[in-house]
Amino acid sequence: MEPELKKQLSKIANAVRVLSIDAVQKANSGHPGLPMGVAEFGAFLYGTILKHNPQNPKWLARDRFVLSAGHGSMFLYALLHLSGFDLSLDEIKKFRQLHSHTPGHPEYGITAGVEATTGPLGQGVGNAVGQALGLKILTEKFNREGFPLFNNKVYCLAGDGDIMEGISAEASAFAGHVRLNNLVLVYDYNQITLDGPYADSASEDVHMRYKAYGWDVEELDGYDFDAMETLFATKVKTQEKPLLIILRTVIGKGSPHKAGTHKVHGSPLGADEVAATKAALGLPEEPFYVPQSVYDFFEQKKVQDALLEKNWKEMFVKWSTAYPDLHQVFMQMVDKQLPNDLEARLSALEMPSSIAGRSASQVILNLLADLAPQLYGGSADLSCSDLTMMSKYPLIRPGQFQGRNIKYGIREFAMAAIATGLAETSMITPFVGTFLTFSDYMRNAIRLAALSHVQVIYQFTHDSIFLGEDGPTHQPVEHLAALRAMPGLYVIRPADGQETKMAWIAALRHLGPTALILSRQNLPALEETAVSYHEGLGRGAYIVKKEKTKPDFSLFATGSELSLALDVAAALEKRGKSVRVVSMPCWELFEEQSASYKDSVVGGDLGIRVSIEAATSFGWHKWIGLSGISISVDGFGHSAPAAALAQEFGFTVDAILNQLLV
Repeated sequence: MEPELKKQLSKIANAVRVLSIDAVQKANSGHPGLPMGVAEFGAFLYGTILKHNPQNPKWLARDRFVLSAGHGSMFLYALLHLSGFDLSLDEIKKFRQLHSHTPGHPEYGITAGVEATTGPLGQGVGNAVGQALGLKILTEKFNREGFPLFNNKVYCLAGDGDIMEGISAEASAFAGHVRLNNLVLVYDYNQITLDGPYADSASEDVHMRYKAYGWDVEELDGYDFDAMETLFATKVKTQEKPLLIILRTVIGKGSPHKAGTHKVHGSPLGADEVAATKAALGLPEEPFYVPQSVYDFFEQKKVQDALLEKNWKEMFVKWSTAYPDLHQVFMQMVDKQLPNDLEARLSALEMPSSIAGRSASQVILNLLADLAPQLYGGSADLSCSDLTMMSKYPLIRPGQFQGRNIKYGIREFAMAAIATGLAETSMITPFVGTFLTFSDYMRNAIRLAALSHVQVIYQFTHDSIFLGEDGPTHQPVEHLAALRAMPGLYVIRPADGQETKMAWIAALRHLGPTALILSRQNLPALEETAVSYHEGLGRGAYIVKKEKTKPDFSLFATGSELSLALDVAAALEKRGKSVRVVSMPCWELFEEQSASYKDSVVGGDLGIRVSIEAATSFGWHKWIGLSGISISVDGFGHSAPAAALAQEFGFTVDAILNQLLV
């Protein structure tokens, strides 16, 4: 490497250190050790490697950098500020403060240049795998000879915590299997965890572990610019597999008294140590000091970065002219376009008079596959059971990315994080499937998808105790309540084929994640649900049976229990009672409705309010009141045929009547 460039990168690295330690010190909160330890690598990556345009952070053909070790967020914020992204020095000074663009951990959509919401360790690795997979899919779909529209890479920085967490094992094994040769995972191997030396809790050979996953592995001195340049010019440039770089660093490098110890991991250095560190580095004591030459360097680079995008746009125009049909698909995927007559097409789909929720969804999905090219899906080894396969399209296989079906293997947590990464390409709407009870394995990844407002569709099947003989280990009980508790997540439990059709419309319109909760057992088609999206499921809750006079009872139900509620209503009417029945497939959509509409459905004197749902009662008293009756399952179920379970837990007309007509 040229001596002048090396000197400049060293200045950038020290600027990263200064901004990081001063921001953490000012906030009296944060993690200075990682930014100080990997500052040279960050300077090299942002100063010489990344193909992006800070003036347009959403350029589709950019390289991506994911900071999986999100606790070291000041590393990323410092580099984004220095390299010209829309992140001012004032925002750096507001690190970890209310409504700043520098939250404690990076948040997708809050800060320009942040590619994923990270912090819960290991998930950034999964997101990076998903982004790399998405880019391989787009490369296969749109690149043509002479038109390399997508020729970009995903770089991810992980720490010991990321590598230890099980999700990184799942995601890395998947990445090795499909041979993502556009993925570079950099492991900050500083041999220190938050609680002390790495050796206190781990002794595995990470190098050999990743070799076993099917990765190439290289080791690198974190302070040797020449070695970095050589490695990236050879191994990174000619990748045939995902690449792990084990970066040997010193946590808190530059701190005279805390470098190389866990004391610098998650706490401010302290005023005296900040001063001592700056003195040791030969830097001014001035807080947030950045040499003008660093800004000048990146100003020049911004010109080159903008030219990269300009040249790409010119190529894109020529490609669009040469391949107009592909261009149309490209724009459909960018804009997430759906047919204007989507509801009519779905309504015209014929289904049997009795069909399982999962089966209805499969019929719908195979229609949508032809209408929405942005849909890519997969399952955690359950596509034959959760029915997530798009039958007309092939599988994605090792080194082959033209398919639209993904077999994630038995890796639910990684599957969910990878799906978020796919969505972060901005051109793919991913759906993933498994049994509802296994949503627990995925929960934190679903949470980050909701926090990030990314569109991921989760198809959860086998939705209640009525899956039967598998027993309580597989029978979801508390899962509906747990998912409903998550802000930003639509949880939709349709009652029949018609509501399932409308549920897919809701999921495709929602600019965030959606959980479709689907039955294993057949459900009867209900005349009462045969209404438009706007009159029915699109409202979240709607009246399916109107009372004849002031109601004696109002029954609220979802999913497979809606038909039971209608049967109970008919039995009550035979006994001279007036009954309202409300279908409530999506509480979140209902909450978005006007106050007048909500009052028309659940307001006023509705007699005795009753919820009927084969799950825990938790949450239902918001709608039925403290004096309401909840027909629910507040235990863990049993292993038995579904009919026996209905009797055991009181989900029969007679059992419910016995409770209501005491």
